[in-house]
Amino acid sequence: MTVENQFNQSNVDASTQNKMEEIWRITCGSWENCSQSNIQNFLSQCEEVSIDPQYCLNWIIEHSDQIPNWASISNNAREWVIDHTSTGNPVEPENQQ
Repeated sequence: MTVENQFNQSNVDASTQNKMEEIWRITCGSWENCSQSNIQNFLSQCEEVSIDPQYCLNWIIEHSDQIPNWASISNNAREWVIDHTSTGNPVEPENQQ
């Protein structure tokens, strides 16, 4: 990766991070305020603006020690990400002959 590409990638990541954190402030407000429903709302809104939900979940996991009832919330958040980012089956072309 060239230095220019590294610089551009950093800018994209910072912009994405800022957008994601703004969505977090609107949907959850604080780590202590996390619930299954507002985390799912957060992930859904991130997906709507084309931020990878797995990226968002990884960011949440970095702060999991600040989230009450994390064990229960984490399972539901992971299931949501799996349900919304993977079909579980390969995509097959239609009418291939």
